[in-house]
Amino acid sequence: MKFGVSTFITDEGIAPADLGRGLEERGFDALFIAEHTHIPASRETPYPGGGDLPRIYYRTLDPFVALSAIASVTERLKLATGIALIVERDPITTAKEVASLDLISNGRAIFGAGAGWNREEMRNHGTDPRTRGKLMDERIRAMREIWTADAAEFHGDHVDFDPIYAWPKPVQRPHPPIYVGGESERSMARVAEYGGGWLPRGGTEKLGDLIAEVRDRAGWRVPVSVYAAPPDREELASYVEAGVDTALLLLPTRRRDESLRQLDEFAEIARSLG
Repeated sequence: MKFGVSTFITDEGIAPADLGRGLEERGFDALFIAEHTHIPASRETPYPGGGDLPRIYYRTLDPFVALSAIASVTERLKLATGIALIVERDPITTAKEVASLDLISNGRAIFGAGAGWNREEMRNHGTDPRTRGKLMDERIRAMREIWTADAAEFHGDHVDFDPIYAWPKPVQRPHPPIYVGGESERSMARVAEYGGGWLPRGGTEKLGDLIAEVRDRAGWRVPVSVYAAPPDREELASYVEAGVDTALLLLPTRRRDESLRQLDEFAEIARSLG
């Protein structure tokens, strides 16, 4: 099993380039970063974690800007959104951002995507929360067309455009892997439909059984990365038995020195587990 990091990059924490260098120097495989364009002040939708919404949700950097900065100072680290809120994004623009990141990183981009939970946030982007799942599916399919066709076109209920030219195309073929976030039945079904990977969260119950189910549905050995994995040796060891490919340890958003000390601790845990 490989090790990576999942985190929120904000204006109050370690700078993207410093984080990227720190991860690569310590031998980590991947970085998955969260996205929120904004948080509505109304705060009607309850925070899934319970209690007050943590400050980091209000202050995330744009993921593609941050990952591009990291790409410029690293050579091996995989660069991923975890997750990009595709129901709040234009698919043509997002397809270009992902392809551009894949190009400048020489094929290291991973597109982690999900439908999100904050209903007011979606509405501010013109998205009806009741149809966000169908919207997500169409936008992903449209992006795949843009990545793989010279003259891409798409005609759906939520996304519709006649043939377009859009470059660059991704370095990875047919396109960067699409990792689906979430543990719902529909999320697990999307893994097979999108043909990429699965991004369940740390603490997911019966993880081994769910991984087997996801891979059985897909008909192939789907890559699995656990988002926000705890730095607990016993639980991490259970991931190996469950068939997890990458444990993405949850890095708290702190200033540079504290973040690098935490990465040292994570690297020691990774070494101890082989």
